[in-house]
Amino acid sequence: MATASDTEVRKTPLYDLHVSLGARMVPFAGYAMPVQYPAGIIAEHNATRSAAGLFDVSHMGQAILRGDDPAACFERLVPGDIAGLATDRMRYTLLLNDTGGIRDDLMVTRIEENGVPALFLVVNAACKDADFAHIAAQLGGDAELQILEDRALLALQGPKAEAVLSELAPACRDLVFMQGAEMILAGTAAYVTRSGYTGEDGFEISLPNDAAARLAQTLLAHDDVEPVGLGARDSLRLEAGLCLYGHDIDTATSPIEAGLTWAVGKRRRETADFPGAGSILEQLKDGPLRKRVGLLPDGRAPVREGAVIRDAGDVEIGIVTSGGFGPSVGGPVAMGYVSTASATVGTALNIELRGRTVAATLVDLPFVPANYKRAS
Repeated sequence: MATASDTEVRKTPLYDLHVSLGARMVPFAGYAMPVQYPAGIIAEHNATRSAAGLFDVSHMGQAILRGDDPAACFERLVPGDIAGLATDRMRYTLLLNDTGGIRDDLMVTRIEENGVPALFLVVNAACKDADFAHIAAQLGGDAELQILEDRALLALQGPKAEAVLSELAPACRDLVFMQGAEMILAGTAAYVTRSGYTGEDGFEISLPNDAAARLAQTLLAHDDVEPVGLGARDSLRLEAGLCLYGHDIDTATSPIEAGLTWAVGKRRRETADFPGAGSILEQLKDGPLRKRVGLLPDGRAPVREGAVIRDAGDVEIGIVTSGGFGPSVGGPVAMGYVSTASATVGTALNIELRGRTVAATLVDLPFVPANYKRAS
């Protein structure tokens, strides 16, 4: 049941529904959020991998950027090719600081409002106030940022997500990964993107706050849909090798170190007109000093963030940034950073865990292959 008081945290439009479903609520990024439901984290994780899970991600920040050329303006802040986006196509990109460190990662979709181009932004909950202040300050009078306080965000993820959502909006079948469209769901206009944070196929649905609970209840009435909390969201994204801001990436981490080189657009590398371009292009040329890698610890005990990684000679070479039990893998999984010289797949490592040493193997990411619906 709920443990956070009104004065401590904010509530999403689905708060009452979470409580009615027996969720264990915890404070997260300033909101009361469900960490798990009575079925438990492993059951919720497995339901998402095998059928469909419904996530409340209304704590995320949503905004519209408008102006004469919002894409060109936004490219001042990120390394992605935003100007090259077609209408209703989306891109993962990064807000950078002047040294090439990552202020936040976010999703950007090019939309049209009455034929006029605009950008739909979704940023991380813990960073949204700082992100929006940074964007507004940096773009000044060249673009207008409208923060969408009146919008909820739901994520329907899993191999049966398309079948479930198509009962409400058959047009969702036409979307491919990283594409969006306006649709009517349960009588409400919504903007639906084929995207998510689990490695599975699925959709994220932006809709008015007052319609969110009704749509969630409609989706949860389907036999193939289960409610999923933050616990399984984390194990799913970890198995998928996806970064969690503030853990796997931060202002002291570059896109190249993080294995996000693909987020630095080819055209943008040539123009070199994004924050921290000098440092990032130097790393592209010479290689970074450290790299984000996958780790498979021996045994059954998960290793956690902050655990020290050592090589076979007991030399400290890195640190764990995310770790936990991977239900789909059947054992512990982790990500972390190690020196580039040690970042060879198959390398035997040791991880310090509560005063003892756990053997581990460096592996490719992701731990579970992605299941996105891509264009043929």
